[in-house]
Amino acid sequence: MTWWADLAAVFGRRRPPLLHVATDEGSGPVVVLVHGIASSSVTFRNMVPLLVPRHRVIAVDILGFGESPAPENSEYTLEDHVASLEATIRSLKLDEPFTLVGHSLGSLIGSRYAAKNRRNVSGLVLVGPPVYLSPADIGDPRVRGRVTAYLRAYEFLRANKDFTLANAAIISRLLPKGIFEITTKSWTPFVKSLEHCIESQTVVSDVASLNIPVAVVYGSLDAFIAPGSMTVIERMRHVTTYRVEANDHLIRPRLARTVVRAIEEAGSRAISASAAGDSRRPPVD
Repeated sequence: MTWWADLAAVFGRRRPPLLHVATDEGSGPVVVLVHGIASSSVTFRNMVPLLVPRHRVIAVDILGFGESPAPENSEYTLEDHVASLEATIRSLKLDEPFTLVGHSLGSLIGSRYAAKNRRNVSGLVLVGPPVYLSPADIGDPRVRGRVTAYLRAYEFLRANKDFTLANAAIISRLLPKGIFEITTKSWTPFVKSLEHCIESQTVVSDVASLNIPVAVVYGSLDAFIAPGSMTVIERMRHVTTYRVEANDHLIRPRLARTVVRAIEEAGSRAISASAAGDSRRPPVD
């Protein structure tokens, strides 16, 4: 390819669409909240009131969900999601590094964002992260079998649209509006995000590359976490794990309180680390 073709390709790229900022309230250290697949910022309804007294809380709807754009030409790869998150955060013109909190798919997006934008993030909190290594990379045959079963189930959901939509409609009626919703409108973002982000992910290498405090918070009844699948992350020295008994994948009040505690403790560790080194950091990119 010639140099002018390269230049044309660069300038011809579309700018990532800005995400809908559903919440931006409070003052103090910034906390950015990123929800998961087939959901919206309503995911954090039990957390925001707990954070606002001490933090500026920003909650976004991820690409293709909630009130955010759903571009027809998007493949909803992890890079697509991260690019829109990057553009949105830049548009907010934040002055200081912030704590990034991701739930479910949001934890995979958040981990990738943190790995690519190290100066921007002071702490990372992963809530109910669906960590699935490639089965070929899993040594324990029991864990490999569980992860394989999860991946096959996701493949089944993608291949059987009518089944998935019908069952999603039943589940969504049992939950507050915006917590879980798969419709004909959101089908493409759902299946592409599932295939390109959850079934094929970079969370383990992304978390391993970080030198900031990382917290992992999950419920003991979380059906989206394959037993044994998070061991590789939990063993990392900079990762602190919080297990909440009798909680499923949703951020219910007990889990919300634990996530807020993890945010505060990650902030304290980040301050201690900064005091021990060079605390002069440039503004957020």
